[in-house]
Amino acid sequence: MDEKPHIRIELRSDPCYLAGVRQLIAGIAQRIGFDESSCSQVALAVDEALANVIRHGYCRACDRPIWISLWPSAETEEQGAGLRIEIEDEARHVDEAELCGRELDDPKPGGLGLHIIREVMDEVAYEKRKPRGMRLRMVKFAEKPTADDVSALSGE
Repeated sequence: MDEKPHIRIELRSDPCYLAGVRQLIAGIAQRIGFDESSCSQVALAVDEALANVIRHGYCRACDRPIWISLWPSAETEEQGAGLRIEIEDEARHVDEAELCGRELDDPKPGGLGLHIIREVMDEVAYEKRKPRGMRLRMVKFAEKPTADDVSALSGE
């Protein structure tokens, strides 16, 4: 995929930046047609992914690079508008089989980030970057408006 992202951000692995990234992601999702609930879900998925990079990939080091790239897509006949998000880091390579959250019936706190990401997003894929690091590719599609939604918006 050679297409350049519409937005690309580099940030350091400092948790103080997570709130700003959540706001940015939710704002972009809203502008391209996601409802309020979906905007929050996409922002949460990105937040969880970044927290996992910081906590597990970089062992809480606050000075390591993370890149976030965004590609919005237009609505089509088959689906609503979409947003592809890629998060890249320079942490150690991890096999996708190693990426598993805790059991859902385990009452201890934490460990639900992977479950949240997979539940919220329509597509999720992890891959190794060369020479080091990981890439998480996530895609979410907005609900396609129905004919009743369009009529309600136009006042009919």
